[in-house]
Amino acid sequence: MTYKKLWITLAVVVFTSFTILGVAGYKGIQSAPPIPSKVVTADGELLFTGEEIRNGQNVWQSLGGQEIGSIWGHGAYVAPDWTADYLHREITLVLSMRGYDTAPADQQAMLRARLQTTMRANTYNPSTGVITIEGDRARAFHNLTTHYSSIFAGGREAYAIARGTLTDQTRLREMVAFFWWTAWSSATNRPDSNITYTQNWPHEPLLGLVPTTGAVMWSLVSVILLLAGIGALVWFYVSQREPHTDEDELPVTDPLLGANPTPSQRATIKFFLTAAALWVLQIGLGAIAAHYGVEGTSFFGLPIDQYLPYNIVRTWHLQIGIFWIATTWLATGLYIVPALAGAEPKHQRLGVNILYGAVLVVVLGSLTGEWLGIKQKLGNLWFWFGSQGYEYVDLGRAWQIALFAGLCYWLWLMWRGIRPALARRDSSRSLLMLFTIASIAIPMFYGAGLMYGQRSHVAVAEYWRWWVVHLWVEGFFEVFATVVIAFLFTRLRLLRVETATKSVLFSTIIFLGGGIVGTFHHLYFTGMPAPILALGAVFSALEIVPLCLIGFEAYENLRLSKGTAKTTWVPSYRWPIYFFVAVAFWNLVGAGLFGFLINPPIALYYVQGLNLTPVHGHTALFGVYGMLGLGLTLFCFRALRPGLRWKEKPVAVAFWLINIGLVLMVALSMLPIGILQAIAAIDHGLWYARSAEFLQQPFMQNLRWLRAIGDTTFAIGAVMLAWFLLGLITGRSYEVASAPEKAPDGVGQAIY
Repeated sequence: MTYKKLWITLAVVVFTSFTILGVAGYKGIQSAPPIPSKVVTADGELLFTGEEIRNGQNVWQSLGGQEIGSIWGHGAYVAPDWTADYLHREITLVLSMRGYDTAPADQQAMLRARLQTTMRANTYNPSTGVITIEGDRARAFHNLTTHYSSIFAGGREAYAIARGTLTDQTRLREMVAFFWWTAWSSATNRPDSNITYTQNWPHEPLLGLVPTTGAVMWSLVSVILLLAGIGALVWFYVSQREPHTDEDELPVTDPLLGANPTPSQRATIKFFLTAAALWVLQIGLGAIAAHYGVEGTSFFGLPIDQYLPYNIVRTWHLQIGIFWIATTWLATGLYIVPALAGAEPKHQRLGVNILYGAVLVVVLGSLTGEWLGIKQKLGNLWFWFGSQGYEYVDLGRAWQIALFAGLCYWLWLMWRGIRPALARRDSSRSLLMLFTIASIAIPMFYGAGLMYGQRSHVAVAEYWRWWVVHLWVEGFFEVFATVVIAFLFTRLRLLRVETATKSVLFSTIIFLGGGIVGTFHHLYFTGMPAPILALGAVFSALEIVPLCLIGFEAYENLRLSKGTAKTTWVPSYRWPIYFFVAVAFWNLVGAGLFGFLINPPIALYYVQGLNLTPVHGHTALFGVYGMLGLGLTLFCFRALRPGLRWKEKPVAVAFWLINIGLVLMVALSMLPIGILQAIAAIDHGLWYARSAEFLQQPFMQNLRWLRAIGDTTFAIGAVMLAWFLLGLITGRSYEVASAPEKAPDGVGQAIY
């Protein structure tokens, strides 16, 4: 079968999409809010310099950055969004200085109108680089410097900020100058425009910051395109759909039966066990992070904030999540290398062991460095060995480079098996070519995180950070995993190679067709101009289109898991396949429904930085990518000893506890909190939805406590699954009376 048209379509989609992403992104960065050379009052008083703003950005990053509150809506959720919080406090202080509190209603309206005129006016002089502000705003800055200094030096339980987080008065003032700049960017109109640098975000009624016309119109366009895309795709998919393997073609015996695992395949076991241990650790840290929203400085009365403050716990929670999920996917790739090559590549086991050692060094080194950096114990080396302060790419630059090098080394190990397989030019060559491209993309797109530096503009860092989060994690890693699953099913001869290849190519085209340019939906309000908002709205809607076919995928996986009267061996792969079914379910719910809930500009305008974002994050990152990692882990363990029967009850209970726990933590806690926050943001502004006055209400606290039900259920399931995996090594998780089946002559050995 020829796949020429599909390959041409894929090439056009990828080239066009990256051209748009690159050109529009470059122009967007060029029009980002400027950092002034200095900020002065109308009387000539120097308030602070641009260098102090950059220093303040670095101070904020060194403390954990987006793991301690948020900037422009990106970051953690317990402390305020410093942009919205500073802006609202500045407005109320300036109005108070002008007699607003005691003025009659008509005069209050006049004072608000005057403030809107003066604060939204762009006084940046591009020839001198100077911003000029009124004296009242300078006095507000001095007052707010005292306010924020008391929070970071003295601690604030409601914000989960530990006492002594930052005590250096010079650095505190510089950080507040950075907060001022992010607020100035949000309140100030672009030159020759009545829209601010951040597209009128955040919602602030006192300053007349409301959604732009473009945000409303492009949201409507995105909904229409979503409906049209779903209709077109379902029609095309159903009309072109090919049947899977006929029952007569299915093997009577497990094709892997009798295949002896190679040394490098056995060496991958420690990757999976390490990933399971990291997963359990991540869950524990997640429970502590969630609990900080209730007690602030302690964990069930234990004062742990001086040793494990919230910003460190959340940094570790997110970073470990990326580590363990990526580890399972990389280990699966290494596991199938001998199957690709047809034999064990020379010294492959040594290479796998070296990579494992490198992974341990990066994981342990980066976690240690993050603790030292955030605790301010690394001095000027915080960026290199501590925390960079950006979500999901928190690890210090030295560890980031080491991880990039490790991924390149992994690619070389993969290539040793892929190259001879490609040379055979058999029916699976197209599938292998896509597998090769996805493997190359994994280190390449992680390398995008090296494109910004310690002093880079926030808009630049955000642009490249989302290349890592969206294109690396959500993009090409998903393509890689999709190809791996297809390969595993074809090796089991449950799918035809031709059918699997066509399906994977088609899925990749429609996924990347929206996913690449869809990266812009993360950048609506990060200092980017209106065209970025339009592109992000349109293409992020198209990202959801492929998910309408999830039902077909789930059905086919369930069908495969049951086998037939002829294929009685298939149910032994039931639980790995069930995890793939769970991936399909959470793809629809987490990535699809909850993703589109916050993707349109008009929706994200109000809910960016609120708890509806982690609703999507938990159900998509773990629900899709975590479940996929667990499914791949179980598949590889199953294939290592295919003739032995598992004790299925523990893995069955674990499967349901994990999924039910995820449902409960979302339905009982995160989702209702997010909805109530959204209402508060619409009525009063983002500052209020993130304020202690709102979040510390008894009802909101009770909702936070309810999360413990889902968290506990989920954690029990995770521990059970990790214990089951360990039992597959010790033999405890196999049936006592189980004896290895014998493969008929000629079956199994050819697989490797």
